[in-house]
Amino acid sequence: MPEPERDDTRALTVVMHTAFFVLLSASVARYLARHADGPHTPWVIALSVLLAVLYVLGPALGTRPTPRRLTWLGLVVAAWALLVVLAPSFAWCAVPLFYTGLRTLPPRAAIPLVALLTALAVAAQLSLAGWPDPNVLLAPPAVAAVATTVFVVMQRQAARRDALIDDLVRTRRDLAATERREGTLAERERLAREIHDTLAQGLSSQRMLLQAADRLWDTAPGTARDHVRTAAAIAERSLAEARRFVHDLTPADLAEGGGLLRALRAVAERETTSSLTIRVHTEGSPPEPLPAPVESALLRIAQGALANVREHAAATTATLTLTCLDDQIVLDVTDDGRGFDPHTRTAPTATGPATDVPRPAAESRGHGLPAIRARLRQLGGTLTIESAPGQGTALSAALPLEPR
Repeated sequence: MPEPERDDTRALTVVMHTAFFVLLSASVARYLARHADGPHTPWVIALSVLLAVLYVLGPALGTRPTPRRLTWLGLVVAAWALLVVLAPSFAWCAVPLFYTGLRTLPPRAAIPLVALLTALAVAAQLSLAGWPDPNVLLAPPAVAAVATTVFVVMQRQAARRDALIDDLVRTRRDLAATERREGTLAERERLAREIHDTLAQGLSSQRMLLQAADRLWDTAPGTARDHVRTAAAIAERSLAEARRFVHDLTPADLAEGGGLLRALRAVAERETTSSLTIRVHTEGSPPEPLPAPVESALLRIAQGALANVREHAAATTATLTLTCLDDQIVLDVTDDGRGFDPHTRTAPTATGPATDVPRPAAESRGHGLPAIRARLRQLGGTLTIESAPGQGTALSAALPLEPR
């Protein structure tokens, strides 16, 4: 349920609960003011207390029509009906009970319950009026009909809106996947063209020149040496092109030079906003130079983890800690956000080399953690995640400095 809709539902629930207790208190006060010495007073007080206690227990049972919830609703209605029989002024408490019944039961069962509550309320009010007052006879059914119709229509509109949102989300996800595939294919085609037009052509030219030099080595050594020098120049240009390819495929923050620590600080500075402060700490000095795959993987992991913090954690501070040990380097990403339960939303708590294990469905909605696991798995790294609702999240990625 979207956050605004959840807030509206919570506000409506609070209003209805407050109205119930206000009406119940007013009915008790009215009864005691007029019948304090009556023979039914102890029963009315006892049933009022029972009804209040039962009503308080309702939210703990949820809103779905489980057997416990249905039993609770039956007890509430029975207690209220007995109160109405003993003291008709308690009939006004039926209005919040309409809402409770409509929230708990499907429309086919809720509408008959509302009709029963309305009939009891009308009968109670007629007994107080002493004569068949048309206003008392017709007004409560009209109010109940309007309230029920509005509630059912709003529920159906909400269901249609949720279905539409699900369709839009699914369509957007499919479109994003298609765009990623097309982007990947386009990039592969671009690299293939670049390699063919530079490296492949250069290697072909070198082969032809060297073959020609081999044929002319004895008969025309000067020409053969010219061919060799030309082939060497082509090899030098091809090497420069290969280095350019590597540079283009390297993360931009690393390509600018300065090493992993400088790249992490650049990422932290870029990701820091007015609502999120990101700090960088180091423990120990990283060896220079670090293996390029290790630097690239740790930087990408930091970027992915910070993206999760920014999009999901609602945190105010996050910290990147780079710890350099003798045989491994560890990147910790911690935040003070809302956290989550790793055992229900993800299954990332196992230490040791990251492996493919079954994940709950919730994890399949995102790509951040699977991407981090894939990078660590390729380099023999380990991943540990510690989190709890309301207590932030700590992600620790460790990579060996020597290949395993």
